[in-house]
Amino acid sequence: MHSLADSKAQGNRLYFMELSRRECIELLEKIRWGGEPQCPYCGSRRASPMDKGLRHHCNDCFTSYSVTVGTIFHKTHVDLQKWFRTIELLAQQPQNITVRALANTIEVSKDTAASMLNRIKTLKREDPNFLKEICLALEKRNNKDN
Repeated sequence: MHSLADSKAQGNRLYFMELSRRECIELLEKIRWGGEPQCPYCGSRRASPMDKGLRHHCNDCFTSYSVTVGTIFHKTHVDLQKWFRTIELLAQQPQNITVRALANTIEVSKDTAASMLNRIKTLKREDPNFLKEICLALEKRNNKDN
């Protein structure tokens, strides 16, 4: 059985750099909306930022929302940093990650790790471009930092 620790020992470069929650949200907003919030419920671009939680308030349908609504990240209670790290790990070694190894690496339960892997596999089938955009944005950001 191949683990993530073995991959690190072999010198595989992981592009992941620790991002803050705010940086993850900003990255997703750029990918999904081009930096300009769009209400996932009515499609309006008339939004006001909310003070708390990196959310927006739609000025047309009066709903609050975040960039994660309608994505695999919505209502999971898993930090976006852990999601992004998982996506990068899968991009680099898709066949070598076991549920248990992932759970240990990102410090979640094996059930959570299994759920995350299933959501990512579903996204890969249904919207592979979104997944590619996340990987490219993370790689670009990390290359800029180096």
